Amino acid sequence: MPVAARTTRRAAVANENDENSNTRMATRATKSVLGDDGKATKGALQTRRTTSAAAGPRNALNDVSNRNRTETVAGKKPKGLVSKAQPTAPKQTTRVASKAAAPKEQPKRVEKRPSGNGGTAQKRKLSEQEKENLLEIAREPVAETKPDRKNLSRPENKVPEADKAQFDDIDDEDRDDPLMVAEYANEIFEYLRDLECKSIPNPQYMQHQDELEWSTRGILVDWLIEVHTRFHLLPETLFLAVNIVDRFLSKKVIQLDNFQLVGITAMFIASKYEEVLSPYIGNFKRITNDGFTEEEILSAERFVLSTLDYDLSYPNPMNFLRRVSKADNYDIQSRTIGKYLTEISLLDHRFMAFRPSHVAAAAMYLSRLMLDRGEWDETLAHYAGYTEEELDPVVHLMVDYLARPVVHEAFFKKYANKKFLKASIISRQWAKKNAIVFGITDIDLSLYHLDE
Repeated sequence: MPVAARTTRRAAVANENDENSNTRMATRATKSVLGDDGKATKGALQTRRTTSAAAGPRNALNDVSNRNRTETVAGKKPKGLVSKAQPTAPKQTTRVASKAAAPKEQPKRVEKRPSGNGGTAQKRKLSEQEKENLLEIAREPVAETKPDRKNLSRPENKVPEADKAQFDDIDDEDRDDPLMVAEYANEIFEYLRDLECKSIPNPQYMQHQDELEWSTRGILVDWLIEVHTRFHLLPETLFLAVNIVDRFLSKKVIQLDNFQLVGITAMFIASKYEEVLSPYIGNFKRITNDGFTEEEILSAERFVLSTLDYDLSYPNPMNFLRRVSKADNYDIQSRTIGKYLTEISLLDHRFMAFRPSHVAAAAMYLSRLMLDRGEWDETLAHYAGYTEEELDPVVHLMVDYLARPVVHEAFFKKYANKKFLKASIISRQWAKKNAIVFGITDIDLSLYHLDE
């Protein structure tokens, strides 16, 4: 794909219809307060531009030698520094001796450029001799050098050309933008992929939970999605909050009465970690209908963080989804549906065993399949990190979830909005028609209902 045909990341993000839109970033902080009387001053968020005055003379930065300090007299150029055009003279042992001898040698500069016919004839003679030497060199055979040049021009001997990747460099258009750090993009995502194994919770942690079930977890996550929507938080905040809940439950056994407290505390921690201006703790208390006090939320925050060893490093699936979307030329429809499919992994516990990058790649693959955007080419497979065969298990789970009746209503209504291009409705209609193609026949499709 030619680079000129690609749209830049900033232009795509500016037109994005999710929570990362630039028009919504300015109002997210005020909307998240939800009726709180406290007002945040803009001066606390704005950075002050400091102007640096000259701390000292600039000559210290430009002075690369101490020679001028010792050899300059009364601001004049020392005469001892003779030019290269001067005839060669015996080398002086010290600079003081060269300075003393310099005025006597100055008149000899005229001898370097003689005037008259004699000087002109000597110059022409040297030019003719040089021409003859060049002609002799041109007549010499060059059989020894020509084969090497031909071998270098052969495709089989050009290692860089033979091993050149068959995919486009999507970071090439951002080389001039220092904020995009295009030269470190590949290393950053390699680090995130290495970090995925450390942040995956125990997929079977529900076995040691006495009062909890997977369906109860789905109800809690569906409620957290509703809270996340009302607070107008970033997508990264939601994914991090669910990851905190799962990692905490993988290590601790809790009662059913404290399950909602764990969820709201995880959202409180994630918002302080990801958001520019986190909602006030009183808003989290009111969103639970005053079921918990502020002291209980703060106490639960300390307990959750100490259980996780204060490690909140989480390779968010949105990072990988944006990476693949960049390789997809920022197609807004496939990206929006891919975002909806990625959030399915939050509600369905069967996705917990897969890496976030694996889920994001499968979501983009399935969204492009729904919209008939073409095959999964080498460029997409390279930047996603997975081939079609590796994506099949995750895609199968997504289609299975979509083909079943709606269980999580808050999640479905969120993406049924026009702001998200009715991604939930489009995806479920497509899954209903193509469920048999994926071998999903153990569900009763007559129970399938959609709000047209």
